Amino acid sequence: MTGRQETIAAQVVRWQAEHGRNHLPWQNTRDAYRVWLSEIMLQQTQVATVLDYYPRFLEQFPDVHRLAAAPQDEVLALWSGLGYYSRARNLHRCAQIVVQAHGGQFPRTVPELAALPGIGRSTAGAIAAFCFGVRAPILDANVRRVLTRVLGFGADLAEAKNERALWLSAEALLPHDDLPVAMPRYTQGLMDLGATICLPRNPACMLCPLQQVCVAQRDGNPQGYPVRTRKLKRSAQAWWLLLQRDGDGRLWLERRPPAGIWAGLYCPPVYADRDALEAAISASGAPGTDLPAFIHVLTHRDLHLHPVLVRGAAAPAHCAESSQAGWYTPQQWQTMGLPAPVRKLLGSL
Repeated sequence: MTGRQETIAAQVVRWQAEHGRNHLPWQNTRDAYRVWLSEIMLQQTQVATVLDYYPRFLEQFPDVHRLAAAPQDEVLALWSGLGYYSRARNLHRCAQIVVQAHGGQFPRTVPELAALPGIGRSTAGAIAAFCFGVRAPILDANVRRVLTRVLGFGADLAEAKNERALWLSAEALLPHDDLPVAMPRYTQGLMDLGATICLPRNPACMLCPLQQVCVAQRDGNPQGYPVRTRKLKRSAQAWWLLLQRDGDGRLWLERRPPAGIWAGLYCPPVYADRDALEAAISASGAPGTDLPAFIHVLTHRDLHLHPVLVRGAAAPAHCAESSQAGWYTPQQWQTMGLPAPVRKLLGSL
């Protein structure tokens, strides 16, 4: 290991202890359940949002056994609003596997952790480093940005071979000594640098402990990293929502398919266009009232939602009552797994 690499690890560890984030509710613990829960919640979600959900989730599911034993709908209901609902389904399934196959104890190696649902290599590395002091790299979006800038790693990460090369470089930078202390500090330090100093735009390079060894800082080109040429294009889609209420004020809800947008959540019937919705309304014989349309922004898609309110006691024409669909009172749907925009819409009725 070169002196430059030693400097990077040592300075990150020292900076994190003095200036990093050390008081988040999932820090200062080696409890793998709590660390795992926070890591899954923090995927694609800002810390400020997770700070609201994390304690409520722990209150209802204080350990992996309680989470594994809970109905999936209860987990989805508590997750509602965090988005990326496949995380919640994987979280529930992962808890069940940890209980059934590992006796309620999370495995301690990166390969075993990465084999669990919803845990990729980076999340596995974070859990192993934080909880067990394992010498394992991470490469979430923030850390990828920090390391490519520091190393001047300009290869296109859209190519798998370059991604593998960056993983090797990240591994080479890891601390070697006092791993139970150094690995959690180093891992958290890289996360903190990416979240507070090495920002995508206008990075605070003068506050960074790695400014003297950072290639991007030396060349005056931090904006040039990381390099990734393949970008997903945004798209737009219109959905028509049938909000059908019976004479008692109950709302018809049905479970979404197991894959796709809002997979596995409960939702009013969705139609691809106005004609299909009108056909369903005409079959029920009840008039419809258009509610204000609104846009729900997903990662790579804008959903243009058009809710239409109908009052009629008959079930929508395309389906019958089952374990996956039926009439629900406000008291019932408030505790169900609903997409956040649907929950907000129903709350305004």
